[in-house]
Amino acid sequence: MKIKSDFITREVAGEVVVVPTGEAAATFQGMITLNPSAEFLWKHLQEENTEENLLKEMLEEFDVPEEIARRDIRGFIGMLWEQGILEE
Repeated sequence: MKIKSDFITREVAGEVVVVPTGEAAATFQGMITLNPSAEFLWKHLQEENTEENLLKEMLEEFDVPEEIARRDIRGFIGMLWEQGILEE
């Protein structure tokens, strides 16, 4: 899975937000603000990645228990799938 090319991030007023471009701008209304862990995952989803690899990378980067990291990754990925931001 990876982020579709029609979605980019920009810094707006000190916050990192996801902005739709191209065809996605016609169907996706709004923006998504990324916290530091979501921004980390977003960067790692720019290229093809797996949930297990994301978990491994997140545990190396953040001091968080595995079960919390796994829950947060699944929640973030689920939201991205629901919003049509990910592709296989």
